[in-house]
Amino acid sequence: MLASMWIRPIQEDEAEGEVAALYAGVTRSWGGVDNIVKAHGRHPAALRALLTFYQGVMHGDGPLGLTRREMIAVTVSALSDCGY
Repeated sequence: MLASMWIRPIQEDEAEGEVAALYAGVTRSWGGVDNIVKAHGRHPAALRALLTFYQGVMHGDGPLGLTRREMIAVTVSALSDCGY
């Protein structure tokens, strides 16, 4: 049986260089960085790609406002039985 494998995220106080700079740009009002972002912190290129993708999906041109986009994201997560 395979053991569960988890990515150990880079915490805010562990981040250095480019990762620290990217974290600084996405720190939330509660003072931290979302776990999905921290999970990508081990690979700066993947983190940059995630943040670019997120920016385009949630804040890019289109007819839907941010509130509607967030509602869709929550609904998809719930239907996918995603705990995040």
